[in-house]
Amino acid sequence: MRVLVIFCHPVESSYQSALHQEVLAGLKMAGHEVDDLDLYAENFNPVLSRQERLGYHDVPSNRVPVQHYIDRLLNAQALVFCFPTWCFGLPAMLKGFFDRILMPGVAFDISDPAHVKPALTHLKHISAVVTYGRPRWMAWYMGDPPRRVITRYLKILTGGSARISYHAQYHMNVATPPQLERFKTRVRLAMAGLGLEPLTFSLNALGLWGLRLTGLNLLKSLHQALNACSAHPGRQHHSPLQCPHV
Repeated sequence: MRVLVIFCHPVESSYQSALHQEVLAGLKMAGHEVDDLDLYAENFNPVLSRQERLGYHDVPSNRVPVQHYIDRLLNAQALVFCFPTWCFGLPAMLKGFFDRILMPGVAFDISDPAHVKPALTHLKHISAVVTYGRPRWMAWYMGDPPRRVITRYLKILTGGSARISYHAQYHMNVATPPQLERFKTRVRLAMAGLGLEPLTFSLNALGLWGLRLTGLNLLKSLHQALNACSAHPGRQHHSPLQCPHV
């Protein structure tokens, strides 16, 4: 798939930046065509100007100031967001991206205000890799706005057709190095399996952490392993997932 990665963090040595690299590695491992949009590195301007707001509903001239970014959005078949949670919300840079890019004629059709229609129906998958400084119960208490924006608002803009996945590391303030490493591995594998979620198998349960296979090769390997197990009916296993060939 053509995947647009939207990364938002100002510090290149941050944990979020490391997650960004895992996202890119996982997607490329699976053979996806990746367009990497680093909002800070590209000096994206998140400020919706007075002139833009005045022309906000003027389709299609409202696209002119941000046409380059709109072209990249419309070319993508999947979106992957990678960002931290600040003040229980989206970073200002990313919020400004939404304000300026998700406009009438691009993200939705508001020609009939009583019946707004979604316009991002070309997207097949939307995923997000998000970090939080506070524990999940506190994010829940605050309504967890980032999760709702990704899993609800963006899904609505696709007409409900896109598959949504949300990968969150909560309580970063007390997370241990092993926990952070495990989450990085989880992110890479999730990106390598982007689009394979309907198969609903657990990579963790299969013990495949760190295994560098594309989605197609992974399925082929699992099929071969199960066939090898069935070829030895006399061999005892406690469960199919303990087959030594896997």
